Amino acid sequence: MPLNRRTFLGTTAATSAGVVLAGGAVAPSAAAAPGHGAKRHTFSVLGTTDLHGHVFNWDYFTDAEFADADGNDVGLAKLSTLIDEVRAEKGGRRNTLLIDAGDTLQGTQLAYYYAKIDPITARRGPVHPMARAMNAIGYDAAALGNHEFNYGIPLLRKFEEQCDFPLLGANALDARTERPAFPAYHMATVPTPRGRAVKVAILGLTNPGIAIWDRAHVEGKMTFPSLERQAAHYVPRLRSMGADVVIVSAHSGTSGTSSYGDALPHIENAAALVAEQVPGIDAILVGHAHTEIAEHRVTNAETGKDVVLSEPLFWGKRLTVFDIAVAWERGRWVVESVSAEVRNTNTVAEDPRITRLLRTEHERVVAYVNQVIGTASEAMAATDAAYKDEPIIDFINFVQTETVTAALAGGAYADLPVLSQAACFSRSAAIPAGEVTIRDVAGMYVFENTLEARLITGAQLRDYLEFSARYFVRTPAGTEVDPARLTNAEGIPDYNYDAVSGVTYDIDIAEPAGSRITDLRFAGEPVADDARFVLAVNNYRASGGGNFPHIATAEQVWANSDEIRNTIISWVQENGEIDPARFASVDWRLTRAGQPVFDR
Repeated sequence: MPLNRRTFLGTTAATSAGVVLAGGAVAPSAAAAPGHGAKRHTFSVLGTTDLHGHVFNWDYFTDAEFADADGNDVGLAKLSTLIDEVRAEKGGRRNTLLIDAGDTLQGTQLAYYYAKIDPITARRGPVHPMARAMNAIGYDAAALGNHEFNYGIPLLRKFEEQCDFPLLGANALDARTERPAFPAYHMATVPTPRGRAVKVAILGLTNPGIAIWDRAHVEGKMTFPSLERQAAHYVPRLRSMGADVVIVSAHSGTSGTSSYGDALPHIENAAALVAEQVPGIDAILVGHAHTEIAEHRVTNAETGKDVVLSEPLFWGKRLTVFDIAVAWERGRWVVESVSAEVRNTNTVAEDPRITRLLRTEHERVVAYVNQVIGTASEAMAATDAAYKDEPIIDFINFVQTETVTAALAGGAYADLPVLSQAACFSRSAAIPAGEVTIRDVAGMYVFENTLEARLITGAQLRDYLEFSARYFVRTPAGTEVDPARLTNAEGIPDYNYDAVSGVTYDIDIAEPAGSRITDLRFAGEPVADDARFVLAVNNYRASGGGNFPHIATAEQVWANSDEIRNTIISWVQENGEIDPARFASVDWRLTRAGQPVFDR
């Protein structure tokens, strides 16, 4: 059963352990090479990350088996088969450990259904499908991801109760006591044929960005110091407790950068910094960045020892396998070598044990998302929405604008123009002509964002749009424009390109980033620097996500706790028909030397 079954502010064994450890002696790092006659043993640590609610190899937004251009498969059912294969290859479950690096509770309609429609927090509520699947597969520990907090702390605590393994967060602290609100670490053992078992410490670290991205859920309740600080605090203490091997499971990428700029003093993607700065770590399972890293070695600045990092591809597309060789020297096991690789889940079938276990839940969610809630007079698609002003994005902005306008009616800000931002979250999103289902609408807005209204000036709006336009690759006039190579400059994801409705503007992609917005107008007139607007904006952006200028510090004049996705679904249910004639317009376009890049 899990280590932690308490309420949020309750006292825990893990919290007490943090106090006991504070006085422990620090053992020297075991870095010396063992002699040739030493006893040796090899075992493996398997790792997953960023599962985001995927159990089945299924796309609830297309109502079909998951498919992408790279032939990937997804989900815990696939992982389960691959994990069983690797366990058999590596000496069985006794000789392997299985850990996760976070972001489990959000991402699919399956996860959404058991958070909002049939919530696990209800009296006599169901067991979360992710808990049931991960328990059946046999996870040893999992780090907390930032998306674990999306549905609030009570749901996370209930999920924690339902897991047969601990959820770790050494830098998720109780705001009142400044002690870990979750277990900081898990101590596991790997038996050996001769001599003492190998003691393996798993330290869990989560992302400081939670303080921004889920401020509404955690402010005043939890704080999130840096990964480097907490690793430096715990690693020597884990060694003093007799850990032969220290593995960090970190929901943090390797780039050393932060999407929120300097909005927090702590780095978002700090896994490589932890490896470099904190001695005594043997390997780090990396998460959060949604990239694939088979094996990356970082040299620790103090010891000169390599720390092996690996990040398996998200949604269960890959499985990391750390192979760790230890040798017995001077009464303890010493790490001799660490290597890592990733295995692809598209090489195996789904585990029927997992699919049978959760077939009812899966079918219930499929039926839910296929409910018809309205009609559309014509089809809309997001295929080109990353570089053209498309009606499907206009629809999101239209509903957001209408919602905020109604909320502000009769108040102090009722006379201010309402603008709206939206991004292309999925280029495969589509609304068909004819009947429209929950699945169709949810596919347009795949994140659990809520809606806010912030005050901005004309000058701030221009800065905002310039920042957004960095997304396009600079393309001189007269050269060929390839849509496939035009976007995602400097690795900027689609969800960090915002289109703003309510004003018109051109984006000159021949110009350098920062000098691209031209002919910015409201109601046909140039936008003055001191003009005042209300911007309808999602909570991720308003909280600093993407590091867009001005918005995080702008005055909030309204906020809603309902998800934008649900607001759009409700709009369709209430209005009955989606008619692009009501909202579709070309508010922005890409240009070069004043000439449009694409014809409508």
